[in-house]
Amino acid sequence: MTFSPDWLALREKADATARAAELLEPLRAVLPDAPLVIHDLGCGTGSMGRWLAPLLPRPQRWILHDRDPDLLELAAASIPAPAETRAADLAGLTADDLAGASLVTGSALLDLLTLEEVDALAEACTGAGCPALFTLSVVGEVEFTPADPLDEDFTAAFNAHQRRVTGGRRLLGPDAAEAATEAFVRRGAVVHSRRSPWWLGPDELFRQWLRGWVQAACEHQPELVAHAADYQCRRLRGEFSTVAVGHVDLLAIGGAPCSTDSGPG
Repeated sequence: MTFSPDWLALREKADATARAAELLEPLRAVLPDAPLVIHDLGCGTGSMGRWLAPLLPRPQRWILHDRDPDLLELAAASIPAPAETRAADLAGLTADDLAGASLVTGSALLDLLTLEEVDALAEACTGAGCPALFTLSVVGEVEFTPADPLDEDFTAAFNAHQRRVTGGRRLLGPDAAEAATEAFVRRGAVVHSRRSPWWLGPDELFRQWLRGWVQAACEHQPELVAHAADYQCRRLRGEFSTVAVGHVDLLAIGGAPCSTDSGPG
């Protein structure tokens, strides 16, 4: 799955505002005094690095992972720290790939993975002996104020679409944060979690998010197509005061790889 640089740029301010900065206090407490080596998984254009690098001790070196070489180039040019890039599929990531890491990060990543991939990611992070900070995982909650009778139908269909099978992989979608927590806890890690919702108003980010959200819901539940145009018109006319799109941030500290079974239990 790939995302356009324009979409990633449009959402960057909302992402930065939503991320749970209070998780940085327990993170800083376990970071080494030595220069930091930070692996950013699924880095996109580098928004996580632009947000996080100024908030952590210096000096730092970032290792950026993404399948899209064009996004990697954009990210490496904009991270406020020395950076190197690795174009690879995260599904095969191992502890050896993260050797020497001080921290592993990822943003809007976990919900795009399968249960097996999340479990392997927890194995890799704990095997590398470093904390992991994953921000902005969707939790399946969208709340408009005021409400519309179709809100629940579109939300349910969108969540089911997020859990779809694609390319032979069943994505976790809104179940990802819980699955990741269980995977890290099973390996003895302490997991801190905080809510990190987007709060959207009637702007371009909301308009693009709404169109994509409705389209995905209709792909899963085609009978909603008959209602989609009127529903979007009502929302795009500004018949709401706020929209809260639920996310959660996770910080996993400690733990060790599973000694007998690296798969989900």
